[in-house]
Amino acid sequence: MFTGIIKELGTVQKIEKEGTNVHITIAAEMTKELNIDESVAHNGVCLTVVAIEGNTYTVTAIEETLLKTNLGAWKVGTAVNLERAMVYNARLDGHIIQGHVDKTGTCVGIKEVDGSWYFTFEYEETEEHLLVDKGSICVNGTSLTVVDPTPNHFSVAIIPYTFEETVFKHMKIGDAVNLEFDILGKYIAKYAKLYAGKV
Repeated sequence: MFTGIIKELGTVQKIEKEGTNVHITIAAEMTKELNIDESVAHNGVCLTVVAIEGNTYTVTAIEETLLKTNLGAWKVGTAVNLERAMVYNARLDGHIIQGHVDKTGTCVGIKEVDGSWYFTFEYEETEEHLLVDKGSICVNGTSLTVVDPTPNHFSVAIIPYTFEETVFKHMKIGDAVNLEFDILGKYIAKYAKLYAGKV
């Protein structure tokens, strides 16, 4: 379980394929605090630490993860948003995030406004996901507030601190992003679909 508050930017050091799996080695300051078998969110994708060496650690992504996320586009040098799993007796600064990406979206707009930035994303519309204005969305692992949602678009406002401390400073129009919709919204959408016309 995560909160969407990015703690560090890691850098991909090595990518190795083994069958349909991909082993990804990442350099990060937090490595010294990690343990084997620990869960870490990488651009919002929960992956398990399988090896640690010096200031780098390795995680493994299976084919299902590669198909549903933007991990397949990573290469050596890619910057990655990192967050360790939440501690239950600490503050929940973002919102509840599982680290299970629902789908990818595409950045279709970037606009700077008086020192902050508005990013707009497009995704394939489905009935399983529900966005509301001022609700929560997780984009590349970052907990953000939804602005002006439509059935397949939404925007987010990024303050200067978030811009500088996350992958948003590297993002370009056309980039794929990992999206995890609010778990509460997903349950409500599922309930509405199952019980439509029955209540």
